[in-house]
Amino acid sequence: MNRELEDWLVEADIKSMQTAMEAGLLRSEELVVAYIARISKYDVNLHTVLEINPDAVDIAKALDKERAEKGSRGSLHGIPILLKDNIDTHDRMHTSAGSIALADSTAAEDSFVAAQLRSAGAVILGKTNMTEWAGFMSSTIWAGYSSRGGLTLNPYDPGELFVGGSSSGSAAAIAANLGAAAIGTETSGSIISPASQNSLVGIKPTVGLISRSGIIPIAHSQDSAGPIARTVTDAAIVLGALTGKDARDVDTLSSLNRSYRDYAQFLDVDYLQQARIGIPRFYYEDLDEDRLAIVEAAIVVLKNKGTTIIDPVELPCQSTVWDWHVLKYEFKKDLNDYLVRLPANIQVHSLQDVIAFNERNTEKALKYGQDILIDSDKTSGTLTEQEYLDSKSKNAEMSRRQGIDFALEKHRLDALLFLGNEGGSDLAARAGYPLITVPGGYAVNGVIAPGGYQTKGPQGITFVGTAYSEPTLIKIAYGFEQATKHRRAPHLDAK
Repeated sequence: MNRELEDWLVEADIKSMQTAMEAGLLRSEELVVAYIARISKYDVNLHTVLEINPDAVDIAKALDKERAEKGSRGSLHGIPILLKDNIDTHDRMHTSAGSIALADSTAAEDSFVAAQLRSAGAVILGKTNMTEWAGFMSSTIWAGYSSRGGLTLNPYDPGELFVGGSSSGSAAAIAANLGAAAIGTETSGSIISPASQNSLVGIKPTVGLISRSGIIPIAHSQDSAGPIARTVTDAAIVLGALTGKDARDVDTLSSLNRSYRDYAQFLDVDYLQQARIGIPRFYYEDLDEDRLAIVEAAIVVLKNKGTTIIDPVELPCQSTVWDWHVLKYEFKKDLNDYLVRLPANIQVHSLQDVIAFNERNTEKALKYGQDILIDSDKTSGTLTEQEYLDSKSKNAEMSRRQGIDFALEKHRLDALLFLGNEGGSDLAARAGYPLITVPGGYAVNGVIAPGGYQTKGPQGITFVGTAYSEPTLIKIAYGFEQATKHRRAPHLDAK
């Protein structure tokens, strides 16, 4: 790879790439080749990319030719994007959710997300590693681990820092500059957690804004796909390309007249002067000294920019004892619906088949066991159990009317502020509401958190809003990002 291009590519944003291509100074083919070279050079140590699209260079060449003859399709024309390994792509790549049980599975058609990216002119560069079955496999599985791809590591300190999950590879790859941006998926924290831990911007959209058709699921009540990028601008550009109504996902009907194809229009650096943000102190109580200091510093920045801060804000739901019944029940039904459509040459067509496959391949497949898979398979798969119905109703009532919406309406707030994945992600997930995380600083010291990982390292500041409040959250996140610019590229060791 050309040394000058390699140096420029580190931290280059989508707008800069697009400007260079429009000026004839850069081709998409060069971008793709450069990223493939970086993956070859650095990813041996990080394990973020499961496979590179064997057709990526040819796709880029075709897009370069199209640009020359017909002009650009838009902001993503020729831009290399990585996809999490639970997102179907109708090409020569596989979609496995990190499981060796699906290592040979190729999709019969594109997911809605992949189709939207291709339509926008993006180059699907490859598939990223992830926590196997999005973490909904074992109560002890390590974030970022899959039987197919091994353990993804955090590029800021591969031997020490928590990488976050389950979109681990998508985040670590973008942090290491192995793609322009990536798509992750979230059921509860799976975009926000790794984005926060890798000093990135992550957007978990409102459930219904982006279709889930063609994505290996956990639970339709909470699943959402969204962008992971190095800047708010890049994340906003990618988000707009993913929206749209899809008959295969009925929840997208709720997005009519509430979604946009261009979220970059909301990059308003001055919006903080009129914003009202609530501080839910209850969710800060377990933060160690370094991470609490990052939150306090963020509050000071916002105040200095003219934001009205309501501190503290109490949520009636904040002491609620939550359960995971919705995920347990919906997982079997939703996964079976996905697996049953796979061709006959694939060995698994139900959750029961997955469990049996893992038992036959214990040494490779069950490093951390599969107690969650087994527990979910005990359900009927019909979503008729009263325990499920009660839990779903409780989630909606407590997270919305006794949670996020209560606080926003009572104090006339635009958003609530949380640290990274601490509290806000789960609350927003149960509500089906959006949130965005932005680099907030770096904790030098940390403590051992439940699960055994260090809390030190990059930390995100996360803003949570009500349904379809992505425009407002992007305005707030952009203003905070421009006021702080905390992101710094990691130092990488080549193979």
